[in-house]
Amino acid sequence: MRRKTGFIRICAATAIMLVVFSCRKPDYILPGEEIVINPWDSISGDIRGFFLLNEGNMGSNKASLDYYGYEDGTYHRNIYGERNPNEVKDLGDVGNDLKIYGGKLWAVINCSNYVEVMDASTAEHLSKIAIPNCRYVAFNDGYAYVSAYAGPVEIATDARIGFVAKIDTASLRIVDSCIVGYQPEEMAVVGNKLYVANSGGYRAPDYDSTISVINLDTFEEMYKINVGINLDKIEPDNYGNLYVSSRGDHYTIQSKTFIIDTRTDRVTDTLDLLPNSSMALAGDSLFVISSEYNYITGRNEISYAIWNTATKSIVTRNFIKDGMENQIRIPYGIAVNRSSGEFFVTDAKDYVSPGTLHCFTLDGRWKWAVTTGDIPAHIVFTTHSLK
Repeated sequence: MRRKTGFIRICAATAIMLVVFSCRKPDYILPGEEIVINPWDSISGDIRGFFLLNEGNMGSNKASLDYYGYEDGTYHRNIYGERNPNEVKDLGDVGNDLKIYGGKLWAVINCSNYVEVMDASTAEHLSKIAIPNCRYVAFNDGYAYVSAYAGPVEIATDARIGFVAKIDTASLRIVDSCIVGYQPEEMAVVGNKLYVANSGGYRAPDYDSTISVINLDTFEEMYKINVGINLDKIEPDNYGNLYVSSRGDHYTIQSKTFIIDTRTDRVTDTLDLLPNSSMALAGDSLFVISSEYNYITGRNEISYAIWNTATKSIVTRNFIKDGMENQIRIPYGIAVNRSSGEFFVTDAKDYVSPGTLHCFTLDGRWKWAVTTGDIPAHIVFTTHSLK
């Protein structure tokens, strides 16, 4: 009972924070614009387009939403303000995740402390769900699960433990919560279990190194799996395995990728030579990009790899085959649309100015590029054209 009461207090406090944040004057962002990119490209499969969430640098209120339509090859930049003129401000401070579920588009706005829910066919506002320091969203059987750091945005040895909020996707109300580890990040649903990557990023150098395993029937944590420090991304494959990224400590401990067998919930492989900032699965091909900054050397080590999840082996160390990787300063996001035969890499550049979205064929040849908002990051494909 104490856990539920405490969570209600958190939500009440966050509602107050939501009002305060909404009064801030938004910084300048690129105006809404339609850009014809690729009108001659034929459509294959049921994918009609995709949304791109630009994070915007922290404290700037510059998160923005773009849309690309395959039917006419037009890129629509910064559509949220145009579609929602009655909202007090644009998307807010740091767009951290983007997903579609049940005809709704869910954008997790980290430092604005809410999840923005839109109609996936129009990008029109439906609701804001207040969750303090929210990070990522996952879905299962009519519920959304949102990971949250819970406390303020600050490095502190006593940074509070995180939780996962459970939201009814029909009523858009929080119905439950579950305490997990410190500063939880991405999540994945496998069977009746929710896996949550705990980073402990605010408690550096005393990082968390666990994955919380939640029973979705009871919505209680069953146990934790010890994996590696500063965990971040999770991707399930087609064989009952989870791929989990560790960001390391940016000094002497490097980024790496771990494999967990979800039948035993044990770590089966540690891939030291597969640094991982972001990944996307297409069939048995796991596209993995890394931009790993080291404070000792002052350098970014960048890589583009494909891992075969069936054979558990490296396919290539560079999936860009025409030299265009030299034009990408900071690879940040990766997405694959196999039905149209292409993949996308986003370039965050200097993190404070407009980025670039690059489109490539599946064999690694450059097709086109377009200027985005600041820090283009999260892509979600849609089977409906934007109305």
